This record gives sequence, structure tokens and C-alpha cells, in this order.
Amino acid sequence: MSAYDRFLQSMNEKQVTVIGIGVSNTPLISLLLEAGAYVTVHDRKTEEELGEIYEGLSDMGVRFCVGSEYLKNLGGDIIFRTPGMHPNHPALVRAREQGSEITSEMEVFMQVCPCPIVAITGSDGKTTTTTLTCEILKTAGYTCHLGGNIGRPLLADVPLMTEQDIAVVELSSFQLMDMECSPAAALVTNVTPNHLDVHKDMEEYIQAKTNIFIHQKPGAKLVLNADDPVSQGFHPAEGVELLQFSMKEPVQNGVYLQDGVIWYAEDGNRRKIMDASEIRIPGAHNIANYMAATCLTHGKVSFNDVITVARSFGGVEHRLELVRTLDGVRYYNDSIASSPTRTAAGLRAFEQKVILLAGGHDKKIPYDSFGPVVCDHVKRLILIDANPDDSTAPAIEASVRAAENFDPEQLAIEKYNDFEAAVRGAAAVAQDGDIVLMSPASASFDIFKNFMERGNRFKDIVNSL
Repeated sequence: MSAYDRFLQSMNEKQVTVIGIGVSNTPLISLLLEAGAYVTVHDRKTEEELGEIYEGLSDMGVRFCVGSEYLKNLGGDIIFRTPGMHPNHPALVRAREQGSEITSEMEVFMQVCPCPIVAITGSDGKTTTTTLTCEILKTAGYTCHLGGNIGRPLLADVPLMTEQDIAVVELSSFQLMDMECSPAAALVTNVTPNHLDVHKDMEEYIQAKTNIFIHQKPGAKLVLNADDPVSQGFHPAEGVELLQFSMKEPVQNGVYLQDGVIWYAEDGNRRKIMDASEIRIPGAHNIANYMAATCLTHGKVSFNDVITVARSFGGVEHRLELVRTLDGVRYYNDSIASSPTRTAAGLRAFEQKVILLAGGHDKKIPYDSFGPVVCDHVKRLILIDANPDDSTAPAIEASVRAAENFDPEQLAIEKYNDFEAAVRGAAAVAQDGDIVLMSPASASFDIFKNFMERGNRFKDIVNSL
């Protein structure tokens, strides 16, 4: 009997609680019902807000606890937490003390997946790098299953997988916090302050990231960013292969950039992979993403596979996505940029100063070093201040005005309390040859459900101009 079949068998007639009806948990609920579990769903939304989903699952026998007190009386034999919920949330702590086992869709998948797992985490670049890794492996002929934090749950797909396949997953810090198994190949793109509105401090956030590799077995692979100070404090388990990538200097084992050329090094001996100019998607950060993906896939693919993807891959939606060119003005959607470091990377991808739309939900991230970057790369800053009680606009503006290189005659700052008005305001001042970049340096939860909804709204407005 496979590990997956044993899992399904273990769910039969168990009282199973699922927190949140989201992207990852909807297929999970159906799977649990098929396995014979008694399922209760706890969700913040009301019965009316859930609508057809509520009605459909109720008809299938699912019980609900919904609304503002949805976490009251949380219990059951097993609780599947939603990916964004802190494992030490008081409601989960109480349930654990009363005997409930706490797990998640991703943790179970990691335990029962029949094929090798390649996993990526980090503060920036993980979605693009995850997608690139999958594209390179597919080019080399592998059957890949892409999912995790990138948007697709994989547990229900396990019956479709063979031992020869590869699962490529993106993992967030929340998914990793209580993870007790690590993948065959792991990558940490970088670690900078992020999600400090949920994590109790930076130390906890860093510790979560380490779970992607601390349980690795001998023969596994770990890829780290040689340019990232935090990552350089990470050390693989004994017997784990370590590869590094660097934009700044040669590495002993791994991939690095020097004089516009991307090199692969093994015990200090190097081989040319390609010229960095062959990478189709713009930005130095995407060169780093390619180098990371090259390390992660090395040994399974050829350099020609990497080059083929570099020359053809046009990027991932909501990541420096060219929406349209209108009257000589290019509009870019970079809604994924929910941190200042991510927006800074996007700004550096352009050779000219841009009109920047920024601001959103406050994740309690410091913006002190963001101001000088804005002053170097932005000609007009348009701040979105839709929710004054939950907005990064004041912190971003303060950082810009405090920067030594701030010149009010060279950088105008405007503020809007409406998203559409801000986009239209940017369009109104843009001239032929300008770039309008929506790269908020903030999360989307002040107005939108997620960064995808924010990006799609931006595209709708731009396409209606």
C-alpha cells in the first residue's frame, strides 16, 4: 500500500476540521469526504458570502462554523490549517492541548508524494524561480507537477504522479513553520524582512525558512544565495550537496555572473552557460532567478535546456508584466511586489526613471532603505492611501523625503485614496516614452483579496484607458 493510500485509509471515520475554504483547501475537502472523513469547515466568511460553495458542500455533508467567531470551539481528531494561519495561533494551541493533531495540505503532500520534490522559498523571486525550474525540467523531458504556494494544491493529484516525475513546489514561511520533512532539492532565494505582521519577529521568520532544508537526508541538494547575508548563516545537513549562486563574485560550486557571462563552477573550475543578455525577461533580479534555477536543476538537465528557456520564457503574470503600450507609454503590472526589496528589484530592471504606483497593506516591514532607491529610479511617485488605518503610504513617503538624494524638483509625490483614481492619475501625467509601473512594495489586503486581484484590477483599468 502506498503512503497516499495509507493516508486516505487513516482519514476514514475521523473527525477532520479544515480551516478556510481557499485555493488549497477546496480540493482537500472533497478528498477527505471521499476517504470517509466527517468534515467540519471553519471560515471567516458568512454563509451568504460563501454562497454556492457553502450550499454545495453542505449538500455533501460538510458541517460549518462561519463568521466572525469561526475559530470558536475549534477541535477534531485532525485539523488542517489554512496556509496563511500561524501554527501557534491561540485557537490552534488550545485545540492541540485538547488532543487535536495539526497539519496542512502541503505537509501531508510532502509526506505522501511518490516522486522527488524540488522546493523553493525566499522573500523575493520564489514564484518566478519556481516557474523557471519547472519550465527547464519540462524542456529536458520530465513530467512536472507545479504547485504549493504558487496557487495549485497537489495532494489530490498524487494518484496521477509516478516515481519518475518531479514535483516543483513554492513554499511560504507560513507553510514551512511547522514542517517536519524537507525536499530532495531545496532553494532559498534570499531572506529579507517580510510578513512581520504575522511572524512575531524576524528570528521566527528566518527559522521558518530553514525548515526547507534542516530535515534533508544525505544525497539531497541545497541551493543558497551567496550574496544574501542571512542565507550565508545557513548550513546544510551532513551529506547534503551545497551549491551557491552569486551576482557579485565567483563561487566554488554553483553559478555566478561575471562580465555579462553566466558561469557554472565545480570545484573552482568553470564552464560558460550563456550570456546574461540571452535572458528574455528584464531585470538583474531575473538573472539571479535563472542562476538559482540552474543550480537547482543541475544534474538533471543540460545547459542547452536552460538556454532554451532563457530565450523563450516571457515571464509570470503580475511580475513586471507589460500590460499595454498606449500613446507611447508602457504600463507594467508588478503586483507581486509586496515588499520594498521586491519593488526595488523591479525599479532596477528599467534603464530610465519611471512613474511608480505604490502603497498598500502594512506588513510592519521597515521602509528606511527604500527611499533612496525610489529617488534614484522614480520621476513621479503616486501613493495609494486607500485605508489610512492600514497603509504603507506614510512610511514610503517619509522614507523618500528623508533620503539624502531626494530632490522635490526632480521627484513629485502625489497621494490618492482610491486605486482607480491613482492609476488614472498616473496615466494623465505620463508622456510619450514614459513607463508607468504598478509595484506597490506592500501587500494587497487593504483593498483586495490578494495580489492577483490587485494586478487584474490594474490591467482592467489600463486596458480601459
